[in-house]
Amino acid sequence: MTTTPTRTPAETRIDKRRRSAARMAEAAAVGWKVLTFKIVALGLIDAMAVYACLVLFTSGSWLIGTLVAVGTAIVNWIYLRRGGLPAKYLTPGLIFLLIFQIFVVLYSGYIAFTNYGTGHNSTKEDAVDALMLQNTERVPDSPSFPLTVVESFGELSFLVTSPDGQALLGGDERPLDVVDATFEGDRAVSVDGYNTLGFAAVIENQSVIASMAVPISDDPNEGFLKTQDATTAFQYTSRYVYDESADAMLDTQTGTVYSDVSTGAFTAPDGTELLPGWQIVVGFDNFVRAFTESSIRGPLISVTIWTFVFAILSVVTTFVLGLFLAIVFNDPRMKSKKYYRVIMILPYAFPGFLSALVWAGMLNQEFGFVNVVLFGGAEIPWLTNEWLAKFSILFVNLWLGFPYMFLVTTGALQSIPDELQEAAQMDGASVFQAFRLIKFPLLLVSVAPLLISSFAFNFNNFNLIYMLTGGGPRDVTAGVNVGATDILISMVYKVAFIGANRDYGLASAFSIIIFILVGTISVIAFRRTRALEELN
Repeated sequence: MTTTPTRTPAETRIDKRRRSAARMAEAAAVGWKVLTFKIVALGLIDAMAVYACLVLFTSGSWLIGTLVAVGTAIVNWIYLRRGGLPAKYLTPGLIFLLIFQIFVVLYSGYIAFTNYGTGHNSTKEDAVDALMLQNTERVPDSPSFPLTVVESFGELSFLVTSPDGQALLGGDERPLDVVDATFEGDRAVSVDGYNTLGFAAVIENQSVIASMAVPISDDPNEGFLKTQDATTAFQYTSRYVYDESADAMLDTQTGTVYSDVSTGAFTAPDGTELLPGWQIVVGFDNFVRAFTESSIRGPLISVTIWTFVFAILSVVTTFVLGLFLAIVFNDPRMKSKKYYRVIMILPYAFPGFLSALVWAGMLNQEFGFVNVVLFGGAEIPWLTNEWLAKFSILFVNLWLGFPYMFLVTTGALQSIPDELQEAAQMDGASVFQAFRLIKFPLLLVSVAPLLISSFAFNFNNFNLIYMLTGGGPRDVTAGVNVGATDILISMVYKVAFIGANRDYGLASAFSIIIFILVGTISVIAFRRTRALEELN
């Protein structure tokens, strides 16, 4: 029998001190590393926030700039104070949620109440400058300005010599200003802080230099300096004269006065508008247009109906086929079930947009596999005929969607005890009656929420529509860019981003309508599914 040596009180105290010192040293080392990382990370975040605030405040976005500044201060307070560990973990997720979800939703809602779109995408000052620039003509007998093209931080500027011998410097959005320059003869050739472009650099940037228009002063009516050869500039003035006191544009050729009548563009008495205009708040005008203008209301109604039909039929067909296959492969008499199940889920393993592109090629009217091989070279317009295109979309979506329903219903069926069906059959129920009255209701308890989510997904199934048919065939009678197979989300995309006239305000109004429709249907459907919970 061995005995453990006893420790004296002094030795015990020394051992405790050593352990305490080791823990303190370890904590100090970890704390130093964490603190260094925290300071560096917060320094980078603060630097980006300061730059963002400067840009936002300079551009006049005081509200967003203030929110950025306040948010940055809160982040610094959270990570520099002691404690508050849950807040330190939740803050990054909350920041991304605010930026990529809440801000996007709120901004889209704001755009829906504006006229933002082609010709109305900037401020009034920018619209005035654009109108003046787009309609310039060289002043007859304009004095020549010896020109030297200079560059600073990648931005080109004009260094010109005025007729009275002064050196002037300006850029596309910077009016000419007097500077101290170096002269060679009667030409200013260089200025401090700028690099003079040589012949090779001038040739390389010839198109950019030719498109530059440097304002002579802050008053756009005084005109601009432009050049064709990068050696001499001439004065150009616009056919329009802006009267700031009357807030109107005068066409010097026709004498027509275009006034600001609060429509976001200078408008003549006969209603003709000068474009580009500027962005303004129009209230509910976009929603009124969507429901009152026949050229928009008709396509909106037809697209909405097709969207519901597409979403409902997609859910029903994929669920029915998936459930049928799940019942078949759940039969114990089926051999090699695992191999068949692998084959069944193959369509689900490929990216949906890629499969849609493959099917678009297979359904091509002239050289697609379906027409050439299966139909002996017949030119069936699967994707260009309105009804065949809709059928093709439903068929391809069935091919893409049934594996998901097959997997879901297979799991749900296997979770239902076989004793229930056996008891029903002992009571005289047939196999079909046992399935319809017992298994199917229990199955819906599990899959009903998934069916609702599947409906919401297909309601906004942009990839399939855009990749397979592009929303076509085009409806030439519609007042917006829309086709026979477009659903609401693809119509929103086309109105906002496709074509010469892009109407972001109207597209955002459509987005709000979609949100209301999907939200209302989901709430009603989830309330109805609560009745199924009583089956448990």
